[in-house]
Amino acid sequence: MPATLHKCTTVHKLNTGATIPAVGLGTWRSTEDEGYDSTLAALKAGYRHIDDAAIYLNEAAVGRAIRDSGVPRAEIFVTTKLWGTQHRNPQEALDESLKRLGLDYVDLYLMHWPVAFKTDHVKDGNYLTIPKNEKGEPDTDVKDWSFIKSWELMQELPKSGKTKAIGVSNFSVKNLEDLLKASTTKIVPAVNQVETHPLLPQDELLAYGKEKGILLEAYSPFGSQGSPLLLEAVVKEIAEKNNVDPGQLLVSWGVQRGYVILPKSKNPSRIASNFHVIDLSDEDMKALHNISKEKGEKRFNTMEFPGFKIFE
Repeated sequence: MPATLHKCTTVHKLNTGATIPAVGLGTWRSTEDEGYDSTLAALKAGYRHIDDAAIYLNEAAVGRAIRDSGVPRAEIFVTTKLWGTQHRNPQEALDESLKRLGLDYVDLYLMHWPVAFKTDHVKDGNYLTIPKNEKGEPDTDVKDWSFIKSWELMQELPKSGKTKAIGVSNFSVKNLEDLLKASTTKIVPAVNQVETHPLLPQDELLAYGKEKGILLEAYSPFGSQGSPLLLEAVVKEIAEKNNVDPGQLLVSWGVQRGYVILPKSKNPSRIASNFHVIDLSDEDMKALHNISKEKGEKRFNTMEFPGFKIFE
């Protein structure tokens, strides 16, 4: 007999003691209008977790939707992220994000990538861009700066009350190890947000995070643009067996593995659908996990940072 669909009420506890809803709305690649409509639809559907970033260029729309939703601010967990051009001044970057969002604070502020950019080629004060060097490559600053220095500055942010917690994104186990052993590190990141799905289950990162008290958050749980995971034969087969759609199946898989999952959609009915989960059998959980073993791991979100190995 198929399991019963229900709205996801699972929450996780951060190492700060705060709680975070296990399912949140991802807003990457959402335009201004899409960001507003999607956020409003998500909050109407019962979501209480919205994930944003400065570089998504939709903070103003997302913040407006939060205010227009009628849901009390204290009931919504809001995340935004520090972009690479502002690693040397995260306080200023956070202030600018809060101004765009129209909020007094965020619940979580993440270092978006473990790499800073040089700002020599930033034009007209537009820091929300990827500066390019003379070769046309991202103008990374790996000689004079490091994510350890960025984190040292970020650790001051919770004292201001403008963010309740800080964390990282796109960090490997090695990056986390280097960060935690640094003499300047006094705060363990609350989360590490990385691409995670059955073709990239992130077993090592998940285990390491649990050991260190760093909660994993899964972006692109359907495989990024085009949602290729929804078309996987095994996913479709197990979804049909459980009388759910493939998106609901993948969200359920992530929730059951014990981390935060951030599905993104601009379709109101799909947004509402993604918020409903089922309890999967051990057999189904294993079959989904085995996709990567049978087909090989695949990362859809690949970024090149000259001089720095991402995801080593």
